Amino acid sequence: MKNRNLYLGIFLVIISIFGILIYNLIPNFETTEFDQNAIIQISEGSTTTIVEGGSTTTTIIEEFNEIIDIEQSEIDLLLQNNNTTNITEFFETYLLIGSDRRSENSSASRGFVQGQRADVIILALINKSNEDIALVSLPRDLLIKNPCTQEIQRINSTFQKNECGNSAENLSASILNITGLLVNHFALFTFEGFEKIIDSLEGVEICLDKAQREGFSFELSAGCQVVSGEIALNWVVSRNTEVIVGEKLIDENGNDASTWVPMPGVSDLYRVKKQQQIVISLLNRLDEFNSYTDLYNLIKALELTFTIDETLSIPNATQILWGYRNFDFSNIKKLTVPTEPYRTDDGQEVLILSSNFYNFINSQDLLD
Repeated sequence: MKNRNLYLGIFLVIISIFGILIYNLIPNFETTEFDQNAIIQISEGSTTTIVEGGSTTTTIIEEFNEIIDIEQSEIDLLLQNNNTTNITEFFETYLLIGSDRRSENSSASRGFVQGQRADVIILALINKSNEDIALVSLPRDLLIKNPCTQEIQRINSTFQKNECGNSAENLSASILNITGLLVNHFALFTFEGFEKIIDSLEGVEICLDKAQREGFSFELSAGCQVVSGEIALNWVVSRNTEVIVGEKLIDENGNDASTWVPMPGVSDLYRVKKQQQIVISLLNRLDEFNSYTDLYNLIKALELTFTIDETLSIPNATQILWGYRNFDFSNIKKLTVPTEPYRTDDGQEVLILSSNFYNFINSQDLLD
């Protein structure tokens, strides 16, 4: 009997220690509902309702509602490439969303905006047959028909909770309609979270052909340099970038006497390239982790940075990252859907697809 009690005591101690380890090692990420059936329904124009206490209620939260006014006769022509072939069966699809939601803790140089939109929309595609990886960016100014409201909008504006579904489900429904891809999992970060991710890794490397700056928010030299999260974010979202002409000059009073001019070609598509460069640079840092525990500790430090879908378990996500720690992400395909600019009658600048997604993916040899 004494031995039995001893064994029971030891067992309880082991369980307690294991529980403490689990609590401390596995982060409590904020999760949100992500129903693939709901996404399919939204993409088909159906709405969802919430049933409570036997009655049906509809919850509508609309923080930002952008509607682009285009003549009905033009819509079919502008959106002719938004219909495509379903290719979900070929890929495991991960959606990375960067939200421009800002709070009082956001960097002062970017100011405050009401509501939220999807400032970064990147699909990570893993081919199920050969495990090839590709990053495909969808510019936030891409013109689409909102499958919930049937309004003509930029795709980033569909990242809103309404009577059809939550923000991630509505955005994923728009993505399903124009790409033929049903998103399996997603991760969301805010501007502040972006900074924390980079700072937790003690900076990220940015490589430039020429020195760049924007006001007082950042100044970067030509070549490669490691920068903080705030500088990296200011660089990624910059719309008024300047480049240096000639050499860097400092006058006798220590002031910058260099010649700076507006950088040509700064657009939503240029921002997409910068986003991809940062993501690849961060992923290539995985090889710095010498142990599984080190990676766990980093993820724990980021537990307040991400929102993930409820179907993505943290141990599974960590194991996926650990498996790719020796992978050279620099060699994966970094793509942006083909677009062309369009100016609406009221002067709004948007992008329209110049090829449907199936033909585009096929032309990039991503379909096995």
